[in-house]
Amino acid sequence: MRRFILTLMLVLVASLPTRAEGLGDLVYEVKGGLLYHDMDNLWSGFRRESGVDLNAELVFTPSLPVLGGAIRPALGGSLNSSGDTSKAYLDAVWSYETNIGLYFGLGLGAAVHNGDLELRSRDHKALGSRVLFHIPAEIGYRFDGHNGISLYFDHVSNGFLASPNEGMDTLGVRYGYKF
Repeated sequence: MRRFILTLMLVLVASLPTRAEGLGDLVYEVKGGLLYHDMDNLWSGFRRESGVDLNAELVFTPSLPVLGGAIRPALGGSLNSSGDTSKAYLDAVWSYETNIGLYFGLGLGAAVHNGDLELRSRDHKALGSRVLFHIPAEIGYRFDGHNGISLYFDHVSNGFLASPNEGMDTLGVRYGYKF
C-alpha cells in the first residue's frame, strides 16, 4: 500500500505544469499539499495517530454541470510521515468557482488504507474496514487562471457499516495548478 501511494504521488508530481499542454485534455487540475493527520475535535472526535500527510491529487477533465459548478472525478492519496495510516482515494467532486477567484469543493468517494481494522494499540485508529467512505471539502483562492491555494479537509469512515468505526480527519493546505 505504501509503495502504491508513493508511486501515485511520484506520478502526480511528474505531471506538474512542465507538461501542461498534453495533460490539459485529460487532467483539469493537479493538487498537492501538507495535511495534519488524524486531527482532533473534528468529525471523528479524537486523535490516536500522529504525523503529517503528504497529499497529492489529480482532478480529471470530464465533468457534469450541476448547480452552477461541475462534478469531476478525482484520484489521490495521502502518505503519512510517521508510518501511520496512509490512503488512496477516488472521488466525485463538485466544485464551484466564483469570478473573484474563490472556489469551493465538496465530494464523496471511496478510499483504501493500510491502517488497522481492529483496535491493536492506543496510538492507531481502528477503522473496521479496508475500504472506507471518503468525504473531502475545500475552500480556496485562485490567484490567476491557473494557480490556487486552499484549505482542505477530508474524513474517512466506514459509515457504521462495520465495527469499529473510529474514523479519521485531516486538515491542511494545498496548492493547485489548473490547466
